[in-house]
Amino acid sequence: MLHPVLYSFRRCPYAMRARWTLLKLGLLVEWREVALRSKPPSLMAVSPKATVPVLITSHGEVIDESLAIMRWALEQGDPCDWRGLMLTPQQRQSIDALIAQNDGSFKHHLDRFKYADRYPDVSREQHQEQGLTILRTWSEQIEAHGWLVTERCTLADVALWPFVRQWRIADPEGFDQAPALAPLRLWLQRFLESPDFERLMVRRDPWQEGDQPLMFPADASAMPVDQPLFHLALQADWRQAQAEGAYRISTRGMTLEQVGFLHASTAAQVEATYQRFYRDAADVLLLTIDPQQLPSPLRADPAPTGELFPHLYGPLPLEAVTAVEPYPHR
Repeated sequence: MLHPVLYSFRRCPYAMRARWTLLKLGLLVEWREVALRSKPPSLMAVSPKATVPVLITSHGEVIDESLAIMRWALEQGDPCDWRGLMLTPQQRQSIDALIAQNDGSFKHHLDRFKYADRYPDVSREQHQEQGLTILRTWSEQIEAHGWLVTERCTLADVALWPFVRQWRIADPEGFDQAPALAPLRLWLQRFLESPDFERLMVRRDPWQEGDQPLMFPADASAMPVDQPLFHLALQADWRQAQAEGAYRISTRGMTLEQVGFLHASTAAQVEATYQRFYRDAADVLLLTIDPQQLPSPLRADPAPTGELFPHLYGPLPLEAVTAVEPYPHR
């Protein structure tokens, strides 16, 4: 199986938001970390502007803008509706407007504040204040909604947080002590304190032509599709899925939208999963799943113990379920 290829740079906020999207949407890519002072010829060959990130899809399409990479990833699966398809047109417009403001005026002020020595003819203090004005507006929106646009994370939050992180790195004392930025600080901490942040920021040596392929996320792997997978479900949840046309329970008591993926098990993992989560439950069913009928990304991700478990980053279609039987078997 050919995986997409991602040219990236660990600390670049554009590359960070692209990698975060790939990570959270269950995609697996061949990872080529770039040394910005010594860019590989293969990068410049596919993208003459030679800036990261650049994604080459498994079909050979070259995508060399971070937002375009994010949108491509969302076309593969969008389990938590980051695009806002379930939101109002006004809320979707707000998502686009926030991203445009971040990539435009805020990035302009961030560069001239953080790298003032590169812009000797501008006022660092003026750009600091203009950037803070934008940050205060974002903080007010977060205070009102919980996230930037609504009560849950959208593409706007994902696209902006690496740049807010850069601002904090440039002025940690001012950022951390400003009362008006308190909601923004808590919002940023949701990303920085997520277990996935460590997965996002794993260090890699710069890639060179001829190197063995390395994957991102580094702790995940592809799932073989020639063996069935399994999911334990409560009978009531399965009945609801039959009525709605798709199954959306991640694990007992948690939905796909809350977790971001559906937990599954290999045949060898089913019993331990049952003992841990379902032993005291009545009417437990074992769903047998054909991985070849899954339209959403499927990836093996590590549990806290380090064991890899199959995760489906989208709803489970009923037609992918080939058998339903009580568990434990009677």
